[in-house]
Amino acid sequence: MRRYLAAAAVLATALALPTLALAKGPSSASITGPGLNQLLAVNGQGEGGLGTPLGNLVDLGGFFPQMYGQSPDPTLRHQPKSTLGPRYTVTYVVPGPNNTKSKVVQSVYPYAKPVPLTFMRPGQSFWGSRRTYGGWFRSTFSLKDILVKAGLPATAPIR
Repeated sequence: MRRYLAAAAVLATALALPTLALAKGPSSASITGPGLNQLLAVNGQGEGGLGTPLGNLVDLGGFFPQMYGQSPDPTLRHQPKSTLGPRYTVTYVVPGPNNTKSKVVQSVYPYAKPVPLTFMRPGQSFWGSRRTYGGWFRSTFSLKDILVKAGLPATAPIR
């Protein structure tokens, strides 16, 4: 019995490796929304780049669990009960196999109460046949802080 369990664990790991190998971070992002006079570029490393503007946005905004899924799953399938405030749109450029570049969109609510939220629509197409996992992600106040440092207004703009 142990032999079968060990073999099943090895097989499950082997099957997961190609998916993990394809899990790439974005190469760039741009933000649009209220209070911004122009497109706001966010640069840095989107994969393992914590400490860069893009790496912080990816990490604090829940990009990886929303893009590829994750276990345990930190995303929510339904919108949390919150006051959302203004919505900002983040467009990520995600490099993929064979030099493909796909764009995926995430909505960001940095002024939401009680905490900032992000949402990625499930089923967005990337790399041809892949689809985003999607969902809502509860962030921390640090998300708002890094977005303000990147160029968002310090307080929510009045609509």
